[in-house]
Amino acid sequence: MLTKTEAQGTRRIPAAALRAFLVDALRACGLPQADAAIAAAAMLEADLTGSDAHGVFRLAGYVRQLQRGAINPRPSIRVLQRSPATALIDGDQGMGHVVMTYAANLAVELARAAGVGWVGARCSNHAGAGAIYAAIPLRHGMVGIYGAASSVNHMAPWGGSEPLLGTNPIAVAIPAGDEPPVVLDIATSLASNGAIRTYELEGKPMPAGWVQHRKDGSPVTDPRRIEEGTYLPMGGYKGSGLSLVIGLLAGPLNRAAFGRDIRDFAAPAGEKGNVGQFVVAFDVARFVLLDAFKAEVDRHIRDLISSHRLPGRDEIRVPGMGRAARRAERERNGVPLSASVLAQIDELAKSLDVASLSARA
Repeated sequence: MLTKTEAQGTRRIPAAALRAFLVDALRACGLPQADAAIAAAAMLEADLTGSDAHGVFRLAGYVRQLQRGAINPRPSIRVLQRSPATALIDGDQGMGHVVMTYAANLAVELARAAGVGWVGARCSNHAGAGAIYAAIPLRHGMVGIYGAASSVNHMAPWGGSEPLLGTNPIAVAIPAGDEPPVVLDIATSLASNGAIRTYELEGKPMPAGWVQHRKDGSPVTDPRRIEEGTYLPMGGYKGSGLSLVIGLLAGPLNRAAFGRDIRDFAAPAGEKGNVGQFVVAFDVARFVLLDAFKAEVDRHIRDLISSHRLPGRDEIRVPGMGRAARRAERERNGVPLSASVLAQIDELAKSLDVASLSARA
């Protein structure tokens, strides 16, 4: 929910205008129409559902990587290995959104035949909000799971000071009936890299406890000093352990980078990364009738949200409820963009020689 001050400094951009702008910007960087549409749809979905740090906010960074050759605008995605229930794909350094949409659809194809499909990816790139890919199996009556080894290390192993772990996210999407599907999408750091970078762009101090100084573990709250620290994991050692597990399943299992092998996506041109991710889909109907399962999920959601609340709490929410509500509201009223983000995007449009987002809105 935006504060009154934030609301006054934002502008609402219609979804159609945002989608068209994203497609034009990506095509100006060399992506073919189909791939530009896939990446734009994923970024727009992030903005519509409230994952603001993974939507148009990220465009400038993607453009820089495309222009210096770190991202291949016209990848040839290949299936390296395939079995009845598994596959490994090579993303050919393409846009992560394009690679992981391919992976999620392949996971669904495998799960339709075998009941479960696990697709790993190597030579991919940052793909934005993980829930986008976990949610693709939902449309087919399946549960989806997404995990990634981040394209840059920001966290230290628990008790350490050297950044050797990413904020390695995990997303899970579970179908429901009349209620919104249960969709959990979390970074393993206390605050996601996108959220921290938003504070940097806005020039606002970060909450204490998000970043610790590498020398003595003291809090870093000045976003201009991020590089002096490491991000703190959620839940202490538990978040650190979860990041490690996800990173190993997304990295070494796919012959992709992990730990010291990670090459920062902002590294100089010529140093290609090897981002690893995975998507899992499994067919609910192999366990229980889909409608029966959805009815049970609905029943449990209603039990949870109607249970007794703590004093001062207005509601009890289940993961996915806020996402669905934001999507409906933003489809009606447009995506809120801060003045600083909109100015950055309009400057980017000028450099790409495409119509600005402000003009389209």
